[in-house]
Amino acid sequence: MKNISNTKLILLHPYIQKQGTSNRLWLLAFMSIFTLAFLLTIIYTSGLYAYSSTTTTTISAATITTTTTASTAVPQLPTTVINTLLYYSAKSNDTFKMSYADIKPISDALRKCSTPCNFLIFGLTHETLLWKALNNNGRTVFIDENRYFAAYMEEKHPEIDAYDVQYTTKSKELKELVAVAKEQIRNECRPVQNLLFSECKLGINDLPNHVYEVDWDVILVDGPRGDWPDAPGRVMPIFTSGVLARSKKGGTGKTHVFVHDFGGEVQRVCGEEFLCRENLVEASETLGHYVVERMEESSFQFCRSRPSSNSSLSAAS
Repeated sequence: MKNISNTKLILLHPYIQKQGTSNRLWLLAFMSIFTLAFLLTIIYTSGLYAYSSTTTTTISAATITTTTTASTAVPQLPTTVINTLLYYSAKSNDTFKMSYADIKPISDALRKCSTPCNFLIFGLTHETLLWKALNNNGRTVFIDENRYFAAYMEEKHPEIDAYDVQYTTKSKELKELVAVAKEQIRNECRPVQNLLFSECKLGINDLPNHVYEVDWDVILVDGPRGDWPDAPGRVMPIFTSGVLARSKKGGTGKTHVFVHDFGGEVQRVCGEEFLCRENLVEASETLGHYVVERMEESSFQFCRSRPSSNSSLSAAS
């Protein structure tokens, strides 16, 4: 039997127990406070992010609205700038330049556009950059028969939108071409149509699709050259202009069509046939100004009152 006199009894003092419990309580309290602070931080950050997102969205919407409003406005060039451009363009020594008297009516027509103006020009000429500048914020498209010159102009002036076209008619074929238009006026050569799908010999049908979808406000025929019998002449551009003007889907319903070098036989005859005398508002030896109105698809006459083809051809000869 073991002697129990050596047995030691270990007693824990109550203070020690209380001290351990107190430490655990402090630790628990600290963890609770830390957890609460962490949760409050998350809640505050989420709320701040939501507010920031809402504010950003509101600001972005306002910015978009402002930008949209600004884009719909049509800021015009100051009159002094326009007059300066016209003056120095007319003063150039280029042999084939337009005179001030010819440029001014075209400039005035561009300024009358209440919305960004759609301006189509047949011919890359001395005035190319002038037309682009005068049609400020509008759409300006150039059509030229010389593919290399069109590519050169686009490379040298990236702001220029130019396309080349292959003309298949000749100036000396004028009478035959007018006769073809008369024969097919209710079919392929009708005055209201989408030329992209037309087989009319006088129509230009190989341009990019969007050119046929635009409602052109102003059209200028200043090309191609027609100084010799085998030159392309301007039968196709004038016929095409007449169809584009009458086939408009929207806009004002009227198109200003200008024909330069108006004294030429092809220009006079085709103006009579496809742009019509009743639409001629202004004319000189060098410039004809027509205002052509939109027509219904059921229309099969270019002109309301038209002279006989023989008389117009003989008068121009």
